[in-house]
Amino acid sequence: MRLQRADFRFDLPPELIAQRPPPERGASRLLVLDESARPRDRQFADLPGLLRPGDLLVFNNTRVMRARLFGRKDTGGAVEVLVERLLAPDLALAHARAAKSPKPGRLILLAGGGRLEVVARDGALFRLRTLDAPFKDLMETQGHIPLPPYIARPDDTADAERYQTVFGTCEGAVAAPTAGLHFDQAMLERLAALGVARAEVTLHVGAGTFQPVRVDDLDQHPMHAEWLEVNERVCEQVAATRAAGGRIIAVGTTSVRSLESAAAVGGDADTLRPFRGDSRLFIRPGYRFRVVDAMITNFHLPESTLLMLVCAFCGHEPMLAAYRHAVTEGYRFFSYGDAMFLTRRD
Repeated sequence: MRLQRADFRFDLPPELIAQRPPPERGASRLLVLDESARPRDRQFADLPGLLRPGDLLVFNNTRVMRARLFGRKDTGGAVEVLVERLLAPDLALAHARAAKSPKPGRLILLAGGGRLEVVARDGALFRLRTLDAPFKDLMETQGHIPLPPYIARPDDTADAERYQTVFGTCEGAVAAPTAGLHFDQAMLERLAALGVARAEVTLHVGAGTFQPVRVDDLDQHPMHAEWLEVNERVCEQVAATRAAGGRIIAVGTTSVRSLESAAAVGGDADTLRPFRGDSRLFIRPGYRFRVVDAMITNFHLPESTLLMLVCAFCGHEPMLAAYRHAVTEGYRFFSYGDAMFLTRRD
């Protein structure tokens, strides 16, 4: 059966959308969906019991930029800038929200000081050049953590720490790899003591991750591009894990996309090769997974590409049934919400 956008709808009461993180990292629930396709209710603290010595956990080590800036156009209108990607110290691709889109040649005057020149329009994005301090300095001094659009409040000082993973080292994302938010240092140490190995990829999550699918025919959906890197060390770890009979367990859909993108470009599940660059890989039902055996992930938006990815991983009907179960049981959804542990169904 050829699936359409409407096949990925589910009803979500607004009160289940988590507006703040739990009191402590790891204090969340964990819905487990394995080969039996029957959801089981657990706690994230139970994760070590689901893993085995010799498994390989693959984390995304990206770090969220303070990418949201506020100012006014030189013509007077308010504008909100969301830096998507730094192209050079003084040049960025960015979203610019205003009543009327700024035109090339005009200036954006930042509220905290500094001028941005609109260089050109690039599709839905703008090329902006800073005329004063480098972008990194501007973001450090006056940037805001870019919370997702479904979190209906301004960012605060707590978000600067809680909307980052404890292992994130490579700054460049505008959204957190949210499955990683559940891990604290104590959990990482427990898993290492269990004999679970750890690898790190980098995928800088873009704002496109929140864009809804707007076409009914999924073949017509223009998948957003995200920059990623899977290095030689990760490829060696995947090969060694497979040779020893362990599982490749991705922490988050971004780690899944990283590994599967590298496999699609550079080899197959047995000969994963390094990859560095943009990926527009759209994983949906019918996709054949080449690397990942299991994943840890949060709950995703209706009709989103991320929901389509997990449906491809576990089966369309079992996954939507698990989502309905999560709604009935009052799980918390989206970035600051609860987690799932999913085993691939072939």
